[in-house]
Amino acid sequence: MEYRVGETVALFIPCYIDQFYPSVGKAMVRILENEGIPLEFPPEQTCCGQAAFNSGYWPEAKRVMEHFERVFSKYRWIVTPSGSCAAMCRVFFEQLAPGSEAAAVGKRVFEISEFLVDVLGKTGFGASCPKKVGLHIGCHTRRELNIVDAPLKLLQGIRDLEYVPIPFVDECCGFGGTFSVKMAGTSLAMGRRKVENIQASGCDILATTDMSCVMHFGGIMQLDPVLKNMPIVHVVELLAANATEPNA
Repeated sequence: MEYRVGETVALFIPCYIDQFYPSVGKAMVRILENEGIPLEFPPEQTCCGQAAFNSGYWPEAKRVMEHFERVFSKYRWIVTPSGSCAAMCRVFFEQLAPGSEAAAVGKRVFEISEFLVDVLGKTGFGASCPKKVGLHIGCHTRRELNIVDAPLKLLQGIRDLEYVPIPFVDECCGFGGTFSVKMAGTSLAMGRRKVENIQASGCDILATTDMSCVMHFGGIMQLDPVLKNMPIVHVVELLAANATEPNA
């Protein structure tokens, strides 16, 4: 798909961004508005159904998916600051209802870093950050959507930023939604290993495409006397640091 100048982009703001990390949604709006892209936020939007789907409640997840279809069906471009929710729409809507209109709508959902880099062809946004920055990409973003290069290119486009790789960066952090509840011991061990690797990288700031993971290993970091003050931000928050505030 090729973006045509003047086309409206629908904002899909996931539940946990809305409730816990609203600054991420605001940063995404600043970046897109500064690019002159018309934006709409359909107020009827709710969840993508991922939580129910991952827990095996497929009939319930399908009803949520069908509501998503009704809300977003008129839009050619749907952008979200969440790789896991984008994967639910792009990959797993098709699994819930193969060949359906809902699955077709789901395929029009883009994670924000891939939209900026792969669709708009943009990597530089005038931001600067004289810090060492590590990058965590969640499993859904990395494995289901194969998005790795786009967020890295965005970081490399920030002036004065030094990218530092995290050891074993492709290992899961252990969140997995309800996995962290049902298999708490295993999940915690995986999260602690992720935190150890983040610390080993020597980064000053941790950037991510998946704030859902941050709810897990970020909580572990908050209990660490050394790491509790390390900033954890979405990639778009770094990009928007020098951008103007959104109109709304």
